[in-house]
Amino acid sequence: MSRILHLEALTNAQSIEELWDMHCRKMEEYGFDRLLYGFTRYRTTNGLGDPEDFVVLTNHSPEYTDVFMGQGLYFHAPMVKWALEHEGAASWRIALDMLSTGTMTESERRVVDFNRSMGVTAGYSVSFKSISPRTKGAIALTARKGLSQDEVDATWERFGHEIMVMNNIVHLKIMTLPYAGPGRGLTKRQREALQWVGDGKTTQDIATIMGLTSATIEKHLRLAREALNVDTTAQAVLKAAFQNQMFVVEA
Repeated sequence: MSRILHLEALTNAQSIEELWDMHCRKMEEYGFDRLLYGFTRYRTTNGLGDPEDFVVLTNHSPEYTDVFMGQGLYFHAPMVKWALEHEGAASWRIALDMLSTGTMTESERRVVDFNRSMGVTAGYSVSFKSISPRTKGAIALTARKGLSQDEVDATWERFGHEIMVMNNIVHLKIMTLPYAGPGRGLTKRQREALQWVGDGKTTQDIATIMGLTSATIEKHLRLAREALNVDTTAQAVLKAAFQNQMFVVEA
């Protein structure tokens, strides 16, 4: 598939699963066989917000993600710190230089040691332009085992521009597609009830429109709040909108 046809296919993807599968296969052609994408809308001065609210996409093994993400190692990863402070692309040589010059903290060193044990030793990180101070997105492109950072840097020298364009398009496309995280999607009824709340309807109005009782509408809204892990229905409407779960066209 030509580059233009591939970009067209990315922009026409109808789901995050379809988009991510295409992107993983394309990045593997450049030698990056393991990807880890993360995005948050809830960044604060002290952190990245609740991990349950992250958009996280990866084809790493569970053995890797259960520790790197599940145990919070990502927060101490040198290239994650770089991504939070910069925009653009960076070689993982940054981490190698920190290690060789003794400027790496003990917590950062533990992350590097774990990555080495899992064959995560060479690659590139891309930090996307933020649309607000509270948002941040980045992707780590891990080179296949056996490739050195010198080889990865040589690949980037030749193809870096087109790799950046593809990753930027994927990032922007993800922002338009529904994403709820594992087990946190809304049912059709919950989504419909929230949509009517967003349109300014009262519980009784929604009950009449949907042909249900007010008690049933309240139940749908309560379950929607629980699924989205928020306290109020207004927060649920806002969060569902952020996750593109509002006004979804059913297949």
